[in-house]
Amino acid sequence: MTNLTPEREGETYIPSHPRAQARAAGILAAVGEPAAPNWYRIEAKADGTAESAADVYIYDEIGYWGTSAKDFTAQVAGLDVDTINLFVNSPGGNAWDGVAIMNALRRHRARVQVTVDGIAASAASLICMAGDHITMNRSAQMMIHDTSGMAWGNAQTMRETADLLDKLSDSYADAYAKRAGGTRAQWRDVMRAETWYTAEEAVLAGVADEWDGSADTKAAAHDLSRFTYAGRLAAPAPALPAVAALHVPPATSEPGQPTERQDAMSDSFMAGLRERLGISDAGTSEDAVLAALDEALAEQADAPPAPVAALPEGVVAIEAAMLNTMRSELDELRAIRTEQADATRAALVEAAIADGRIPPARREHWVAALKADEEGMAPVLASLAPNTVPLAEIGHSDDVETSDEVLYTKAWGSTRKEA
Repeated sequence: MTNLTPEREGETYIPSHPRAQARAAGILAAVGEPAAPNWYRIEAKADGTAESAADVYIYDEIGYWGTSAKDFTAQVAGLDVDTINLFVNSPGGNAWDGVAIMNALRRHRARVQVTVDGIAASAASLICMAGDHITMNRSAQMMIHDTSGMAWGNAQTMRETADLLDKLSDSYADAYAKRAGGTRAQWRDVMRAETWYTAEEAVLAGVADEWDGSADTKAAAHDLSRFTYAGRLAAPAPALPAVAALHVPPATSEPGQPTERQDAMSDSFMAGLRERLGISDAGTSEDAVLAALDEALAEQADAPPAPVAALPEGVVAIEAAMLNTMRSELDELRAIRTEQADATRAALVEAAIADGRIPPARREHWVAALKADEEGMAPVLASLAPNTVPLAEIGHSDDVETSDEVLYTKAWGSTRKEA
């Protein structure tokens, strides 16, 4: 069984398991639903201008026993206006209702101008992401955190509920990332920490476009004890995603004038630009530096391309790396051909020695001669008559006679005895 009752009233919550829907419907049918409080109002107005506008107020919790997203979206869809001015002061509520209301506002043809009058926490912060322009009134706050809920059942039910909560939190993170930059993972880290933003910090983080520096705006009282931190004063400084941290607000603003988010260039970057453009005055404004950069780029675009030296006919340009490779391969080929030529000359000389045309003692002489002038000496070597140098033995002797035997043979004839 899955318990659909939120842990604390007003906390961002989703039905934790589909199997509980039928049981919940039966319980609601039995006890009945209380009268829906007026947690928003829509006021169409015409101020005589060409464009029409409507003021929409979300000044209480979202969903639960209040007005559902279905009722809200039905009334907003019926507004035939050019601008919707959405004023928010809500601690959040049902996470799915927040998604539905955000998408209903995004789907409307009107330009949506969001103003956070007091607090936009949890699901209310997601609704703000539907705005084409988001203004944080002075002293207003915004809070984002992971979705939460309760589950009643076995381990499988708990796992399914946890997976569902993660998927919904990922959807919230994607909406913040699309608005302010950064990644889903970065915003999930910020959400897990339950991050509170002042008006200025919301602009710095990129989840709002401007804050209003006019007189203090008192937020309607809400019970914040359900959250980890009871408002920005009780929360640590927000950790800004890496991309949003690049947004640097101006140091001051005139009272009563909205302060727009600005993307300030770093001093080192501007100094580098001035140096490259030859601007010596360190006090030159960014606009002047950018104007000089535009002028320099325009001059480069107008300048004729540098002439390229034409290659002589029959000459082809080749990449240096390819040329070095070809040279290396050519050196290897030359070494192989040298070895083959030496082997060929040595074979000619060995053949001449074997045929008796030259003596073995002349081997090195003929190898050197062929190497010096193979074309001229090879025919000479081939023209030598074979067997000029005796290679076969001339006669033989089986026995060696002593000097006494020689004298005896001269006097008496052969010393050999017949058998």
